[in-house]
Amino acid sequence: MFGLDAFHLARIQFAFTVSFHIIFPAITIGLASFLAVLEGMWLKSRNQTYRDLYHFWSKVFAVNFGMGVVSGLVMAYQFGTNWSGFSQFAGSITGPLLTYEVLTAFFLEAGFLGVMLFGWNRVGSGLHFFATCMVALGTIISTFWILASNSWMHTPQGYIIQNGIVVPQDWLKIIFNPSFPYRLLHMSTAAFLASAFFVGSSAAWHLLKGNDNPAIRKMFSMALWMALIVSPIQAMIGDAHGLNTLEHQPAKIAAIEGHWENPPGEATPLILFGIPDMKEERTKYALEVPYLGSLILTHSLDKQVPALKWFPKEDRPNSTVIFWSFRVMVALGMLMITLGVVSLWLRFKGRLYESRPFLWFALLMGPAGLLAILAGWFTTEIGRQPWVVYGVQRTIDAVSAHGDLHMSISLLAFIVVYCSVFGVGYHYMMRLIKQGPVTGEGHVVEHGGPGQKKTPARPLSAATHKEGDR
Repeated sequence: MFGLDAFHLARIQFAFTVSFHIIFPAITIGLASFLAVLEGMWLKSRNQTYRDLYHFWSKVFAVNFGMGVVSGLVMAYQFGTNWSGFSQFAGSITGPLLTYEVLTAFFLEAGFLGVMLFGWNRVGSGLHFFATCMVALGTIISTFWILASNSWMHTPQGYIIQNGIVVPQDWLKIIFNPSFPYRLLHMSTAAFLASAFFVGSSAAWHLLKGNDNPAIRKMFSMALWMALIVSPIQAMIGDAHGLNTLEHQPAKIAAIEGHWENPPGEATPLILFGIPDMKEERTKYALEVPYLGSLILTHSLDKQVPALKWFPKEDRPNSTVIFWSFRVMVALGMLMITLGVVSLWLRFKGRLYESRPFLWFALLMGPAGLLAILAGWFTTEIGRQPWVVYGVQRTIDAVSAHGDLHMSISLLAFIVVYCSVFGVGYHYMMRLIKQGPVTGEGHVVEHGGPGQKKTPARPLSAATHKEGDR
């Protein structure tokens, strides 16, 4: 297929399924916590706006959660079908970590999800709030175990190799490997930001359409406060994560920077734009800022950043790809910070909900968080190449022995099925968002009547009653 062999097709297939899947958990993580905040605010204030928003976003959450579960199951099977070499080599570590995720996170979410979605008028308010919090906690625990497994692949420790197979020795070192804290914070914060911009964009769309009510204003305001506060924090976390990567994966940093060699005694410049050429071993048309690379990556003006020519050709990541994916992520992050700052200025001016240029800005920034997650994920995973377990197992040794035709057919099947199935789910989710919050949804009516809760209805109450029918 397109001149690619089975190895590269397997990589493309996994990248395709991961790219589809990661969007859903990101929104699930953020929306679950958002729902917990909304219900907590409603219990504290009894403000109907919070309750209306809760019922509105719980529907979107349910659809998104379902698509995330389905897409995640497919990825798990691919470890056995397409990456049997990796499963055989490192399954003694990744298998238990993913099992812990199921036993602690998925069971917690599944156990309380039904109460959260269907128990509003069937259980007490305290129990329902507890269920919502447990679902939110489950999404965080799931993130913990998934990133523990993935981070170990980037910075492996706590193991030995016996008979060509990884044998775990220290589970605390395996779980809390050097890159894990940074990656956990970076990904969790990215999920919260992605959800905030998703919510804010939805509110902006309604405001542009003239659907201006307290619920729409409230979710717009909450999303923008999140953008204002969390976007700069994410930038600081990203800087710390970059320093950790420089220490443990210097080749990745060199590829991200498109930096090939260090002249003696010169500080490293920052290349803003350019085209890294892996064959010619240089970055063409480079636009450089002197000293800035050393300042950002080493926090000094004289230390040098590792250069790609320090590493053997077979150990270099593809700089052409991750040079640009990293810059897309950073550019989107800067736009997020800008949106938050502008929102604060408009809030003090009293024009937050009326400025149409800003509402269009917020609307267009809706997918920014998700796109930044994808760009960051590409940077991280492609930057780990050519290793599947960094410095321990090469990706070429992890792939299953499949033919080119087999992988071509399965990849095409995935593209068709994913685009159709998840396309329908996405379309339905957008329809829900376009409907907007419904005032009074979930309100408990204490008297009887057809379809009412709490009090039994009279058997004949559904019949039309007219004067003179007696």
